[in-house]
Amino acid sequence: MSFSSLGLSAELLRAVADQGYTEPTPVQSRAIPVVLSGRDLQAAAQTGTGKTAGFTLPLLQHLQKNPVEAGRRKPVRALVLTPTRELAAQVADSVQTYGKYLPFSTAVIFGGVNITPQIEKLRRGVDIIVATPGRLLDHVQQKTIDLSRVEILVLDEGDRMLDMGFIRDIRRILALLPHRRQNLLFSATFSEDIRKLAAGLLKNPETIDVAPRNSTVDLISQRVYQVDKGHKRELLSHLIGSGNWQQVLVFTRTKHGANRLSEQLQRDGIQSTAIHGNKTQGARTRALADFKNNRVRVLVATDIAARGLDIDQLPHVVNYELPHVPEDYVHRIGRTGRAGSSGEAVSLVCGEERGMLKDIERLLHKDIPRATADSFKPNTNPQSDYAERPSHGAHAPRHAHKSQSGWQSRPGSRSRGSRSASSGSGSGNR
Repeated sequence: MSFSSLGLSAELLRAVADQGYTEPTPVQSRAIPVVLSGRDLQAAAQTGTGKTAGFTLPLLQHLQKNPVEAGRRKPVRALVLTPTRELAAQVADSVQTYGKYLPFSTAVIFGGVNITPQIEKLRRGVDIIVATPGRLLDHVQQKTIDLSRVEILVLDEGDRMLDMGFIRDIRRILALLPHRRQNLLFSATFSEDIRKLAAGLLKNPETIDVAPRNSTVDLISQRVYQVDKGHKRELLSHLIGSGNWQQVLVFTRTKHGANRLSEQLQRDGIQSTAIHGNKTQGARTRALADFKNNRVRVLVATDIAARGLDIDQLPHVVNYELPHVPEDYVHRIGRTGRAGSSGEAVSLVCGEERGMLKDIERLLHKDIPRATADSFKPNTNPQSDYAERPSHGAHAPRHAHKSQSGWQSRPGSRSRGSRSASSGSGSGNR
């Protein structure tokens, strides 16, 4: 199948060709005809499968085929809601890229930046708004935006909207939209809560499930290192150095943990930076740009900050701490293995995270292979925090006795800066 067979306009096909694409991805080939038909859509697709273009292209075509009368001010006709600033910026870039030969204007609306330029752009009139819920409601309160003529609503990463507590904001926004509109809900995973939201939002929707529910990309190689909490940073530095990893996205659970780990890696001689919700938008943008351009080797991120990061051919993702929610594991490792590229996901698991690992493996319906590092060996200290369970996979440790076991570095293999404290798991905001 080619893009030309999907019924897209010449202007959109030209923009697609400019990007070097000739064949749509599975989610695009299935979603685009549904959206063009005017039906509501509920789509589950793995991260990196091209779902953004799956709704951007038909959304632009709808606006092109259904022009409105020229007035003093353009009405907002399409609204895309995203959970994070980075994802909003990414979607807005996609709209502008594919709409380059069409006369539509786009505004990206999110917090952390001066609201005045946003107000000025809205006053001039825009066709499409890509927004985070909180800042959008700020504009509603200031009466700088009118949503009464929205024809298409897109909720991107709907499950994350719920995780971040946006459900009340979303309901307030829905109350401001016209009753007759087309609704599109996209997400990598669909929990029961998000399915309940979909039931109240979508009208007789077409359902697309491009991959098995909550599955992980086949091209991603996954492995687990069992390690004492106090030796995690040593092992991480060893893996990065011995493997000559040049671009590594590392996940922690907390903002404080992200800052601390980034500083520790710096002391180990590994150029790194952190990205999380407490950083200003400018700092987050610079950190991501430095990472993409290989000016820093490691980007340490929380789940929320990393949502929507679009990094081509990212080779390594590390779960320094496992997420509390198993579905977040799928989102995290989906940062690699994108657009047909292979990738590697490594998890450093200490004793208190064994239950989380079991929940993730239950979600995936498989065991994740265990691995060992050449310069690390099992710690037989009975005070170790890792009580080893029977191993799985060919690379698993052979020590499966009932005594407690973890990982420690062999004498003489300590990496530089190894005396610094390891990042704790914590339970603060991600």
